[in-house]
Amino acid sequence: MLLPLRVFSALCLVLAAACASAEALPAEVEAALARAKLPRDALSVLVVDAEGKAAPRLSHRAGVAVNPASVAKLVTTYAALELLGPAFTWSTPVYVDGSVQDGVLNGNVFLQGQGDPKLVVERLWLLLRRLQGLGIRQIHGDIVLDRAAFETVSQDPGAFDGEPLRPYTAAPDALLLNFKSVVMTFVPDRSGRAQVQLEPPLAGLQVPASVALAAGDCGDWRGSLKADFSNASRIQFAGTYPGSCGERTWPIAFADPKGYAARAVAGMWAEIGGKLTGQVREGRVPAGLRPTFAVQSPALAEIVRDINKYSNNVMAQQLFLTLSLQQKGIGTLEGSRETVRAWWRDRVGGEPPAIDNGSGLSRVERITAQQLGRLLQLAWASPLMPELVSSLPVAGTDGTLKRLRSRSAGLAHLKSGSLRDVSGVAGFVHAASGRRYVLVAIANHPNAAAARPAIDALIDWTARDQ
Repeated sequence: MLLPLRVFSALCLVLAAACASAEALPAEVEAALARAKLPRDALSVLVVDAEGKAAPRLSHRAGVAVNPASVAKLVTTYAALELLGPAFTWSTPVYVDGSVQDGVLNGNVFLQGQGDPKLVVERLWLLLRRLQGLGIRQIHGDIVLDRAAFETVSQDPGAFDGEPLRPYTAAPDALLLNFKSVVMTFVPDRSGRAQVQLEPPLAGLQVPASVALAAGDCGDWRGSLKADFSNASRIQFAGTYPGSCGERTWPIAFADPKGYAARAVAGMWAEIGGKLTGQVREGRVPAGLRPTFAVQSPALAEIVRDINKYSNNVMAQQLFLTLSLQQKGIGTLEGSRETVRAWWRDRVGGEPPAIDNGSGLSRVERITAQQLGRLLQLAWASPLMPELVSSLPVAGTDGTLKRLRSRSAGLAHLKSGSLRDVSGVAGFVHAASGRRYVLVAIANHPNAAAARPAIDALIDWTARDQ
């Protein structure tokens, strides 16, 4: 009798726990751990046939729940592919409430956020240009931002690495515009200065038009600028920019994330020649008002690729909240946790992992290598396998693993994850034997970053299978 894949895979993993738990790690992995002065129990490992045709090749502490860091995005993205479908898109409706005469709207415009993870500056520009395409050049009223589709998620942007201005620390938002970040571009010219360009234009934000050039190596060019971003109304540079750097860009999270959307909409509307007599403010769309038009996001399959290739935390949280928004009418963390837990029990089987916000930017998320192994085996057997696998960084080639120095470059699709005390990967390895393996390796230790050579050695060992 043929067993279903889920049951067979679970059986293999249970047998592994019983008969392979004492199996030694490969010699090169043991050696790398010894050089890093890390204990063996800092690492949890599972290497198993992707199709579940044999007992695991290697299992070490595979049943121990660990913090996965960004490896947790595998749960969020695969659950979303199954629950929403790869062609799912987010819609951002735009409502015009009033009459238009001679280019003037006497009334308000409403932008209703529905969780689009990629409403970046180019798409905001297109949205406002479509508004102008209706003949609106002036708004005698307000532009109202409706972000009620998601609960407010409080988040300390400096909680993980002490660098709150990094764009990946942005909190989710039903109307997430350009990841609440700005990009500064520095362009040296012949006058001895570097021109400073800012994208997107933010209303009320003053930025120096240029900064003085300096001689010397590029080095720590950001530090040499002596930038001050503490004032949400003014960016200042007390230093210089090394001319040897050429053109460089610097993305930062805006100092006032709550006010970012209003500044971005007002700034972009003015940039394209629009006039506004009122203000950009928060509010709700009036009951019964019908959308005038809507802008659509890229398909989920493309969003998943952005999330996994580049480990985009805020996009992952947007997707996570969308799961409960679609099922319950409002995106909440607890609602999405319930949705993922129910999906896990139905599709993967067994007790679900402890999921917090879906991105892995968490100290409380926990999952075992066995659980990740079952998830990845399920994905490998699914028609959705190409979407998930193509979203994962290729070792030594692109995404977060572009700089991986390994003899297995190009042979593994792996989601990486790292926090201060977490380092790991999980995904698929194409071995020399022609077999495809699921590989999970996660280190939890105060010096987890030192485990990277051991994990790289494990990837090579898996790929060498004859």
